[in-house]
Amino acid sequence: MMQADVVVVGSGIAGLSFALKAARYGTVALITKKSRPDSSTNYAQGGIAAVFADDDSPALHMEDTLVAGAGLCHPDAVDVLVREGPERVRELIALGVAFTRAGEDLSLGLEGGHSRRRIVRADDLTGREIERALLDAIARSGSVELLEYHIAVDLITARGPGHGQLSACGATVLPPDATTPQTVRARAVVLASGGCGQVYQHTTNPPIATGDGIAMAHRAGARIANMEFVQFHPTALYPATGRTFLISEAVRGEGAVLKRLDGSPFMDAYHPLGSLAPRDIVARAIDREMKRSGDPYVLLDCSAIPEAEIRQRFPNILRETADRGIDMLREPLPVVPAAHYLCGGVLSDALGRTTVPGLYAIGETACTGVHGANRLASNSLLEALVFAHRASAHLARALSAIPLRNGVEPPRSGGDREVEGVLLVHDREEIRSLMWDLVGIVRTDERLMLARGRLEEMASQYEGLWHRAAPNADLVELRNLVQIALLIVRCAQLRKESRGLHYNLDHPHRDNEQFLRDTVLV
Repeated sequence: MMQADVVVVGSGIAGLSFALKAARYGTVALITKKSRPDSSTNYAQGGIAAVFADDDSPALHMEDTLVAGAGLCHPDAVDVLVREGPERVRELIALGVAFTRAGEDLSLGLEGGHSRRRIVRADDLTGREIERALLDAIARSGSVELLEYHIAVDLITARGPGHGQLSACGATVLPPDATTPQTVRARAVVLASGGCGQVYQHTTNPPIATGDGIAMAHRAGARIANMEFVQFHPTALYPATGRTFLISEAVRGEGAVLKRLDGSPFMDAYHPLGSLAPRDIVARAIDREMKRSGDPYVLLDCSAIPEAEIRQRFPNILRETADRGIDMLREPLPVVPAAHYLCGGVLSDALGRTTVPGLYAIGETACTGVHGANRLASNSLLEALVFAHRASAHLARALSAIPLRNGVEPPRSGGDREVEGVLLVHDREEIRSLMWDLVGIVRTDERLMLARGRLEEMASQYEGLWHRAAPNADLVELRNLVQIALLIVRCAQLRKESRGLHYNLDHPHRDNEQFLRDTVLV
């Protein structure tokens, strides 16, 4: 058995920034199932939305966020985000993050849905630069125990005095090459394990994005909200297989235009902002154009952007497309939508607290209410920073009053049966294909019903298998993916309207009388 004051699950921007601050007042064990820098943060190209320009203001940033969120953003959470965001960005600069400059000032980009230039970036590798700086700071601190290649399995809970509410007091963790989960006791647990893009066949997320933190929280009884709102990035480079590469929205912000294969632009017919419309509208428009024409992709024409600007502004995209045989300086880019970001997650408040005492959720794992029914571009890294800071500040005051307890572990895999890898691979691909076909950008009641039936069969199968088989990382992930897929479907079935990222052909309009509220699963 291990113990720490705080256990953090996940090593992206949320987990690292929280751990760095929490280590000032307690011991921290940071669990990451791959190597330290392997996270969705590393894949973030565009940047961080924050107010730095003279013609900008928190009020304008808030207005843009609320418009994108289609009526479901929590205004108090958005207010916290836009007011506190710039200071969190300044902290990154103090840590050594080398953001792109225009002389002495930050070079600010423009992305879809934003009324001002406010995207702070490090060329087109912002996430990688932030991750580097945070990992360097963690290493310098020497006060965070970082457990690489350990996968969190389940939360450990205990009842309060008088058989009160269950609270989190640790986690079970599977070390590399182990067949028995290890117990890590803690005063508090922070879930920062990112999103769940791997539940879909095409995704911009890394292979580790299997929704582990959300599934763990759900099994422990935490409330989950708004899982139906899955953001599909409109422009993943085609073919979107293997290591999917996204083309940052910032490319459209600098003038690139979406076109059909015959060269005709089409976005002006869908939204006044054309190719800079919010992501949900762009993704649905591309999906509709592809279905109408039968074409496997559309084109992103970058010819309006000067060559020198592409070389300076998007060197990574230029290099990556060249490696795939495309010269973006001379020809348009073939693009398709791909699952990108989850706006829902573990229901949490402005201090990161979930409905389970002692359990916190931050970053993409959490549903803070900031994103509503659709995330405004580049608000995700900012949300992770702001709410990680607030959770850390809260725990700094509260931690000494929380006892270390021996909780009750959930039933764990205790068998010795070895599950063949081919079965796990087959079932994983079945889930991803099913979700892409039936629970994708455009949905129907019938598709959701069919998906739920099959997923419930698989969930029952894997819960049974979990108690008979020897555990391994693939089995842990597949168990989580099945549960995440079911949570998405259940939320989608409850929302009998179309709003933001959830579009149902059987209910094509918004219904503010019935559904101007979060979808919460208990």
